[in-house]
Amino acid sequence: MLHDEVLARFPRAPLMNGETPLVQLDQMSERLEIDLWLKRDDLTGLGFGGNKTRQLEFYLGDALAKGADTVLITGAVQSNYVRSAAAAAAKLGLRAILQLEERVAGMGAPYYTSGNVLLAKILGAEHISYPEGEDEAGADAALHARADEVKANGGKPYVIHLGLNHPPLGALGYVAAGMELCEQMDDFDAVVVPSGSGATHAGLLTGLRLCGLSAPVHGICVRRDHQQQKTRVNTVLHKLASLLDIDPKLTTDAVQTWDAALAPSYGKMSASTHHALSLMARTEGIFLDPVYTAKTFAGLLDLTEKGHIQPGQKIVMLHTGGLPALFGYQEEF
Repeated sequence: MLHDEVLARFPRAPLMNGETPLVQLDQMSERLEIDLWLKRDDLTGLGFGGNKTRQLEFYLGDALAKGADTVLITGAVQSNYVRSAAAAAAKLGLRAILQLEERVAGMGAPYYTSGNVLLAKILGAEHISYPEGEDEAGADAALHARADEVKANGGKPYVIHLGLNHPPLGALGYVAAGMELCEQMDDFDAVVVPSGSGATHAGLLTGLRLCGLSAPVHGICVRRDHQQQKTRVNTVLHKLASLLDIDPKLTTDAVQTWDAALAPSYGKMSASTHHALSLMARTEGIFLDPVYTAKTFAGLLDLTEKGHIQPGQKIVMLHTGGLPALFGYQEEF
């Protein structure tokens, strides 16, 4: 397959259970008057699933190749990434150190004890905290300080960075996912994805373009406004193009970001987010998460209402998982 050739030179840990399903949402398609499909990356399999499993295959492949025995990662308190990293570390026989950042103010007790936090504790991960939520450089520096302690005690740490000043190995997982989607279906009119760190958005766009598909990829902003996010995704795309040794113009002219569902802020739900989450559950029996996929579906609804998605078009939405966070947000419901 094409992705085997493109990605063969990058070490990869065996974490995925194979392809994830691409399913047609009949009821929702009829309701919205479009042909809506869901790429079920909530079903990647490991540790409650989610899109981060694809990214961790490449980060932890690199970690194993370098002889690491401990992985360190940072994220929000209810981060799906750190929970997935703990599960992946357990599977691979690695120690996991998870740094939880205070990104979402005003949350109740379940946010700090339930959902992803509880799962990571069951997985045996160590938790440390970082008091800020908008300081990527500081969060990475704190990880390196903890990594130095691991090294001083004879360990071999591997840091998965949050900031953009490092190769986006995780985005390679979504290059592979884009190619996987091409093999499953190649006649869709557009793809709608969450856009946060930029790795999933940039990787998927790159994978589709490497397959020769030109359908637009609408990135729904979950943390930054559309202009800030477009700049971030373009940065990831340039770094990814350098990793893959391809022309960045293949992808950087195609970045589309949409922030109509962002308010009030990262990790906070609005009326439109509540509506999107409830509508999907009550129409298709499928749960979305409050931080990423509910906002993504709210964005898709807005794109449809405003005519950017036309009646009858075939649309793929990426379900990136994150369902354990629902339990951390129970007071929001």
